[in-house]
Amino acid sequence: RNESEVNSAAGQADSSMSGVLQSFKAVDFYRKLKKDLHQELTESSVIGAGLSVLAALLMVGLVIAEFNSYLTVSTESNVVLDHFNSASEDTLQVNFNITFPHLKCEYASVDATNFMGTHDAGLAARVSKVRLDKSGRTVGRFDDSKQKDHRHSLDEVHEGPATSLVLNNANFEDHHHSKDILLVNFYAPWCHWCQKLEPVWEKTAAAISDKYPGDNRLALGKVDCTHPSSEALCVKHRIDAFPTILVFRKDDKMNSEHESYHGERSVPALSGWADHFMQQIRREVPTSRTVDSDRDGIADSHTGSGCMISGLIHVQRAPGMLIVQAISDSHEFNWETMDMSHTVNHLSFGPFLSETDWLVLPPHIAHSVGSLDDKEFTSDQHVPTTHEHYIKVVKHEVTPPSSWRIPPVTSYGYVVHSNNIQKVGEVPTLRLNYDILPIVVQFKEKKQAFYHFITQLCAIIGGVFTVAGIVASMLDKSVNMMKKKQELGKLG
Repeated sequence: RNESEVNSAAGQADSSMSGVLQSFKAVDFYRKLKKDLHQELTESSVIGAGLSVLAALLMVGLVIAEFNSYLTVSTESNVVLDHFNSASEDTLQVNFNITFPHLKCEYASVDATNFMGTHDAGLAARVSKVRLDKSGRTVGRFDDSKQKDHRHSLDEVHEGPATSLVLNNANFEDHHHSKDILLVNFYAPWCHWCQKLEPVWEKTAAAISDKYPGDNRLALGKVDCTHPSSEALCVKHRIDAFPTILVFRKDDKMNSEHESYHGERSVPALSGWADHFMQQIRREVPTSRTVDSDRDGIADSHTGSGCMISGLIHVQRAPGMLIVQAISDSHEFNWETMDMSHTVNHLSFGPFLSETDWLVLPPHIAHSVGSLDDKEFTSDQHVPTTHEHYIKVVKHEVTPPSSWRIPPVTSYGYVVHSNNIQKVGEVPTLRLNYDILPIVVQFKEKKQAFYHFITQLCAIIGGVFTVAGIVASMLDKSVNMMKKKQELGKLG
């Protein structure tokens, strides 16, 4: 009895489960034909096969296009007014690196001014200079704070005949290659500092001659750069500051660098400097192109015909200008030969961007951050040339997709227009005129959501399948109608 009751209960449970399954099957959207009826109820056709292949190809193409769209980041832009939330935001950092192949670091001066005419408008400026040779290679760092004062001997008078050599185009090369070392003073008679140096230079020449009688391996000479017989010589050696004292050696090659003297302009200082070269000739000291005769840690003479100026400066967010020009309190300049040719290695505004920031920026925004980078500008050697760059600065804020988990990136792009001013009497200068616009261009980058991508895939597959089915049905009906008409025509 117990066994029969158990079997009866099991049968009732199976019957109940079967009823539940039958009820669940009633909601099946995808009922299938029985295998034995499939061949009888369906029929394949050439039209259906062709449409199936086309539909499959169309599905694959649309799926690939949708996948590319899913991977693509779209950008929305907006322009708003720039607001300053604190006093620190009222300043902007300017970053620059500019190479001047023909401007010596000794003369190069960087100044900042704003639209109100306030000079030294740059706050917390950090500027460094690097000396370059004629080929643009680095010679050494130039420190303005470690330069000797060009003091002159007061009321110095030279009595007696001149003992220094008078050099010009005709005899310069002969003396250059007949002397082991030739020290040359390039001057202009109208130059105030040259007039003060003249008696000092002659006394120094006499002192060296008296100290080393009969030894002609070292000589002091002078060149008047205003005289027709020596103008070409001064142009050849790019003499644009007076006085300029250069060192020429017998073994100089065509493009050799010549040391220039930057020490005190007195008889003891110049005599000690010249005496050091005589010691080099006599092998009493090692040969060197950087001379510190008084051993105070500051070179009296060194090489370097160009200068690379780099640094950063904080300026107010107002129209202003960065100015680079030649300034010296102990030289006079020949502005007609002053060459302000330059290469802008880098110019940007705002804090430096990290590698991640560069990856976030759209290509056209990244390019605008350094629009002047690696651009060269050349001056005419015979006409004073001032280079002006007019710069419009715009702030950009780029917000990457939230899924990237990267904070918004702020950058400053700019557009620039460059112009040359060639005017006799004009002081050759480089001017970077900037105007910071009070607007912010906001870019919001968006990436398609995954659920939207899945929805589009379903729409593509289902839509193509449905449309292909409708087209197949229409074509099938059209073919059948044409067949019937042909049959009726034959009967008629």
